[in-house]
Amino acid sequence: MRGRRKPSAAPLPQRRGVDAVRVRLPEDPAGVWASVGEHLAARFGGAVGVERVAAMLDEGRFVDADGRPVGGDEPYAAGRSLWFHRDFAPEEPVPFPVGVVHRDAHVVIADKPHFLATTPRGRHITETAVARLRRELELPALQPAHRLDRLTAGLVLFVVRPEERGAYQRLFRDRLVRKEYEAVAPYDPELVLPRTVRSRIVKERGVLAAREEPGEANSESRIELLEHRGGLGRYRLSPATGRTHQLRVHMNALGLPILHDPLYPMVEAEGAPDEWERPLQLLARALEFTDPVSGEPHRFTSGLRLSAWPRG
Repeated sequence: MRGRRKPSAAPLPQRRGVDAVRVRLPEDPAGVWASVGEHLAARFGGAVGVERVAAMLDEGRFVDADGRPVGGDEPYAAGRSLWFHRDFAPEEPVPFPVGVVHRDAHVVIADKPHFLATTPRGRHITETAVARLRRELELPALQPAHRLDRLTAGLVLFVVRPEERGAYQRLFRDRLVRKEYEAVAPYDPELVLPRTVRSRIVKERGVLAAREEPGEANSESRIELLEHRGGLGRYRLSPATGRTHQLRVHMNALGLPILHDPLYPMVEAEGAPDEWERPLQLLARALEFTDPVSGEPHRFTSGLRLSAWPRG
């Protein structure tokens, strides 16, 4: 079986720690597009406007594999690859640093703050952990091996060498990483803990909150109460699987919604500004695994603390 062809390297350097976008021109059996410009206008005109696409072509913003600017009047050729840098919309800076717990020739273990996305997505492009770390550590090839929700703080494993990324991603895919989280949520003296929660979680594209539904379980979390005071509890959460919002869904299902969660139990207004003083009280506390490259056993612990549970 023939292997998948490796994508060509981008002919454009990163901008502010963000890679250029690669566009592969699709097959066009009906001959709809006579030129490159016609296709790009149809593809991106709805998002940024046909006039903006034409201006980007005039400015030489789209280039081919050799870095040569592509003209809008060039004949359409299916399978051809182009690259460009998107226009960066203004983003409100997240006023917290990205800590580095560990760094070696293979990995960077970062301590991501609340409100910072792991990778560029949607309206968060330059204000992401990977873009910041590429700039601050001068590691343009840095890539995450997994992703942590934007509102969740704590440990994220980044890979230094692109050729080793697959080995670290397989650790997470094959559940060879032991993950521990900490959360602050209401305390219920009637709820028997610890317990293991299993359920079927479904997350639909375009819908903010995930939901549980009947059927075979696809998620599993261990929930333990560490201590309680003043009507709140501090919990250790150990996910065996990695469904979207899994820990938030499971805690909410137990009647213990995590403090300051804008989605569970109720979805707050979409697009509301972040409240820096009210972060989601969920922290990726620890990562434990055997390094697939060096063979060394590792356990890393976050240096961050949940603000709703101050310690002396």
